[in-house]
Order: sequence, then C-alpha cells, then structure tokens
Amino acid sequence: MSLPVRAAVGEAEAMNAYVRDIMTTGVVTVRPDTSYQTVAAMLRQHRVSGFPVTGDDGKVAGVVTETDLLALVAGRHHRGHRVAAGQAIAGDLMSHPAVTVGPDDPVTTAALLMRKRRLQRLPVVNRDGELVGIVSRSDVLSVFQRGDEEIRREVTQDVIADGFFTDPARFTVTVHNGIVTLEGVPGSEVLGAGIVGQVEHLEGVVAVRDRFTYPVPSAPSVPSAPSDPGL
Repeated sequence: MSLPVRAAVGEAEAMNAYVRDIMTTGVVTVRPDTSYQTVAAMLRQHRVSGFPVTGDDGKVAGVVTETDLLALVAGRHHRGHRVAAGQAIAGDLMSHPAVTVGPDDPVTTAALLMRKRRLQRLPVVNRDGELVGIVSRSDVLSVFQRGDEEIRREVTQDVIADGFFTDPARFTVTVHNGIVTLEGVPGSEVLGAGIVGQVEHLEGVVAVRDRFTYPVPSAPSVPSAPSDPGL
C-alpha cells in the first residue's frame, strides 16, 4: 500500500490556496464489507481516527471513524438499529452520505465545512465522486498559520480598539500557538461576548479562552413593609 503523499503549499497565499495544494493522496481506505475488527486494527496500525469507505468503483460511500466504533462497543443503537460487534462491517457503521470537497475548492470552503459539521477530515473527490485525496484539520490550519504576535496585534488593535472603540489597555491579551486568552473587565457581557465572537473568526485563531471578569449583578432591594399606624 502506498504511503500518503501530501502536496506542498509552497508560497501559495493562504486565501488563494486550494484543497489540491494541501490534500494528502494515496489515502488508506476500507470497503463497505470490511469487518469491524479489521477497521479497528487498521486505525491502530495507521494511527488515524477514520477512513473513507469506498466501493469497487473508487467512489466514496461514507466515512467510518473511531467514534462509530466506540458507539458500537458501548452498545448504542447505531443510526436507528442495533448491530452486534462481532457481525458489524464498515457499511453498517459509516456515516453516509460522506461530506466531501473537490480538489479545486478553496481551502476556506473546507475550513467552513469542518467547522460547521464538526469534522476532523474531509475526503476529496473528483467530479465523478471518485476519491483522490483527503484533507484534515491540521492541513487546513497549516495554511492559515500566523504568528502569535501578529494575531495579538489584530485582536488588540483591529478588534478591541477599532472594532469596539474600547481602550485595549483594559484587557490582557495573550496568544500561544493560535490559542487566544482574553482577560480583563469589559464592563458588560454584551461587549465581552462581542469581542470573543469577533476573535473566534480571525484567521489563524485555533481557540479562544474567555477569562473576562463580568460585574456581579446586585440583588434587587426588597422594599420594607410600610408601618401600620393603627398598631
């Protein structure tokens, strides 16, 4: 079986990169009739979390992942029916139809699909639906990788100062490997949530940790009962 070969991005601009620039070819696949035990062994052997499931025609029928196997082991009903572990095959466990992208799709399209559908990988298919590669989250993030200091500058200047007209000195912004941590007192939950939401969509941001301190709302005062002058 051929080893995966990843295409080089070279000097392609991140926003102009295409899936073909970052996808891995020579993808390891399984057939719909591959047994559960074989799929589990292959996951361990290749140290991946899932495989495309392809038929004799090379077209992608679905995707089977560690999550699918764990659901089977846990005895959960799988897609409306229960399958015995000893009899399960990839066709029983796979997610279908598979969510795919084309080699000529922009990398931004793959990124949006992964985020929206919460996927770790996407099979890449040609116009006939045949598998030509696979792209993972790490492949996508490598294209959009930016320096931590550059991200920090954009958060403080473009988002906080220019976007929300707020003094960045009120906040502590730290960035490590694309993970942004926000600290400080925004003054209101609306402002804090707005800043967090904008930062989450910045290019190169992997995750945002909201460490803002919000004012504790004071308990409403209870008016004292009027005195009864007749007592």
